[in-house]
Amino acid sequence: MNSNEAEAFSQRGLDQLAAGSAAEAVQSFRAAMTVDPNYAEAHHGLIRALRDAGRFEQSIGAALALTALTPNDPLAHTALSISLQRAGHIPEAETAAARARILEWKAELQSSPDKDGRQ
Repeated sequence: MNSNEAEAFSQRGLDQLAAGSAAEAVQSFRAAMTVDPNYAEAHHGLIRALRDAGRFEQSIGAALALTALTPNDPLAHTALSISLQRAGHIPEAETAAARARILEWKAELQSSPDKDGRQ
Protein backbone atom coordinates (compact mmCIF):
# COMPACT_ATOMS: atom_id res chain seq x y z
CA MET A 1 0.00 0.00 0.00
CA ASN A 2 1.51 3.28 -1.09
CA SER A 3 0.11 6.31 0.73
CA ASN A 4 1.94 8.70 -1.60
CA GLU A 5 0.26 7.15 -4.63
CA ALA A 6 -3.15 7.27 -2.95
CA GLU A 7 -2.53 10.89 -2.04
CA ALA A 8 -1.55 11.69 -5.64
CA PHE A 9 -4.76 10.12 -7.00
CA SER A 10 -6.78 12.04 -4.41
CA GLN A 11 -5.10 15.31 -5.32
CA ARG A 12 -5.92 14.65 -8.97
CA GLY A 13 -9.53 14.03 -7.92
CA LEU A 14 -9.63 17.32 -6.01
CA ASP A 15 -8.25 19.16 -9.03
CA GLN A 16 -10.87 17.51 -11.24
CA LEU A 17 -13.63 18.50 -8.83
CA ALA A 18 -12.38 22.09 -8.86
CA ALA A 19 -12.48 22.01 -12.66
CA GLY A 20 -16.07 20.75 -12.62
CA SER A 21 -15.22 17.23 -13.80
CA ALA A 22 -17.02 15.20 -11.16
CA ALA A 23 -17.19 11.99 -13.21
CA GLU A 24 -13.42 11.96 -13.71
CA ALA A 25 -12.90 12.80 -10.05
CA VAL A 26 -14.93 9.73 -9.09
CA GLN A 27 -12.46 7.58 -11.01
CA SER A 28 -9.44 9.26 -9.40
CA PHE A 29 -10.79 8.81 -5.88
CA ARG A 30 -11.65 5.18 -6.61
CA ALA A 31 -8.09 4.67 -7.88
CA ALA A 32 -6.76 6.13 -4.62
CA MET A 33 -8.96 3.74 -2.65
CA THR A 34 -7.70 0.81 -4.73
CA VAL A 35 -4.15 1.71 -3.72
CA ASP A 36 -5.08 2.32 -0.07
CA PRO A 37 -8.61 1.23 0.93
CA ASN A 38 -8.21 2.92 4.32
CA TYR A 39 -7.29 6.36 2.95
CA ALA A 40 -10.16 8.34 4.45
CA GLU A 41 -9.47 11.46 2.37
CA ALA A 42 -10.17 9.49 -0.81
CA HIS A 43 -13.46 8.28 0.67
CA HIS A 44 -14.45 11.86 1.49
CA GLY A 45 -13.53 12.94 -2.03
CA LEU A 46 -15.49 10.10 -3.60
CA ILE A 47 -18.60 11.04 -1.62
CA ARG A 48 -18.32 14.65 -2.78
CA ALA A 49 -17.63 13.71 -6.39
CA LEU A 50 -20.62 11.37 -6.50
CA ARG A 51 -22.85 14.09 -5.06
CA ASP A 52 -21.53 16.63 -7.54
CA ALA A 53 -22.25 14.14 -10.33
CA GLY A 54 -25.84 13.83 -9.10
CA ARG A 55 -25.35 10.20 -8.08
CA PHE A 56 -26.89 10.66 -4.64
CA GLU A 57 -27.71 7.05 -3.80
CA GLN A 58 -24.14 6.04 -4.68
CA SER A 59 -22.82 8.86 -2.50
CA ILE A 60 -24.90 7.46 0.37
CA GLY A 61 -23.28 4.06 -0.15
CA ALA A 62 -19.84 5.63 -0.19
CA ALA A 63 -20.63 7.61 2.97
CA LEU A 64 -21.87 4.49 4.73
CA ALA A 65 -18.60 2.78 3.82
CA LEU A 66 -16.69 5.71 5.32
CA THR A 67 -18.71 5.61 8.55
CA ALA A 68 -17.87 1.90 8.80
CA LEU A 69 -14.18 2.68 8.23
CA THR A 70 -14.13 5.64 10.66
CA PRO A 71 -17.15 5.18 12.97
CA ASN A 72 -16.07 7.89 15.43
CA ASP A 73 -15.36 10.57 12.82
CA PRO A 74 -17.99 13.33 12.95
CA LEU A 75 -17.09 14.41 9.41
CA ALA A 76 -17.96 10.98 8.05
CA HIS A 77 -21.42 11.19 9.60
CA THR A 78 -21.81 14.76 8.35
CA ALA A 79 -20.96 13.59 4.83
CA LEU A 80 -23.58 10.86 5.19
CA SER A 81 -26.12 13.42 6.38
CA ILE A 82 -25.48 15.71 3.42
CA SER A 83 -25.76 12.84 0.94
CA LEU A 84 -28.98 11.63 2.54
CA GLN A 85 -30.41 15.13 2.46
CA ARG A 86 -29.51 15.62 -1.21
CA ALA A 87 -31.22 12.30 -1.99
CA GLY A 88 -34.36 13.43 -0.18
CA HIS A 89 -34.02 11.12 2.82
CA ILE A 90 -34.61 13.87 5.37
CA PRO A 91 -35.35 11.86 8.55
CA GLU A 92 -32.27 9.70 7.95
CA ALA A 93 -30.21 12.82 7.24
CA GLU A 94 -31.30 14.33 10.55
CA THR A 95 -30.33 11.14 12.37
CA ALA A 96 -26.86 11.16 10.76
CA ALA A 97 -26.42 14.85 11.60
CA ALA A 98 -27.37 14.16 15.22
CA ARG A 99 -24.81 11.34 15.35
CA ALA A 100 -22.15 13.74 14.04
CA ARG A 101 -23.01 16.29 16.75
CA ILE A 102 -22.84 13.63 19.47
CA LEU A 103 -19.41 12.52 18.25
CA GLU A 104 -18.22 16.14 18.21
CA TRP A 105 -19.45 16.65 21.78
CA LYS A 106 -17.76 13.45 22.94
CA ALA A 107 -14.49 14.60 21.39
CA GLU A 108 -14.82 17.98 23.08
CA LEU A 109 -15.50 16.38 26.45
CA GLN A 110 -12.51 14.07 26.10
CA SER A 111 -10.21 16.97 25.27
CA SER A 112 -11.55 19.31 27.99
CA PRO A 113 -9.53 19.64 31.17
CA ASP A 114 -11.22 18.37 34.32
CA LYS A 115 -12.07 20.65 37.25
CA ASP A 116 -8.46 20.49 38.48
CA GLY A 117 -7.14 21.67 35.12
CA ARG A 118 -5.86 18.26 34.04
CA GLN A 119 -6.40 16.81 30.59
